[in-house]
Amino acid sequence: MATIEECREALSRLADSMAGADGDVRAAVALDRSLSCHIRDLDTTFSGRLEDGRIMVLNTRTGPPAEKAQIRLAMTGDDLVAMVDGRLNFAKAWASGRVKLEASFRDLLRLRTLL
Repeated sequence: MATIEECREALSRLADSMAGADGDVRAAVALDRSLSCHIRDLDTTFSGRLEDGRIMVLNTRTGPPAEKAQIRLAMTGDDLVAMVDGRLNFAKAWASGRVKLEASFRDLLRLRTLL
């Protein structure tokens, strides 16, 4: 089982990857939205912002998100690490229910290029 620190490191690597993206991926993540990622097996939520194509984690707390973020993710720590490492396909994990993504319809349309 992934640790909180491994999840934090995975989010940092994802943020770095997104910041260096270009083309369609860069356009998809060029949003300014609140963001939460609930790690179900650790019962920990990372909250922050998606700004200018970069994830900024601002808070870590035990339990589910305190506030409803505009983009909400939920998954296990192992799935987060596997996705960032490229061992788990996000679209397949989402379709199978391993990863939960909630956002406005408009944001989902923009984020679909990441799938």
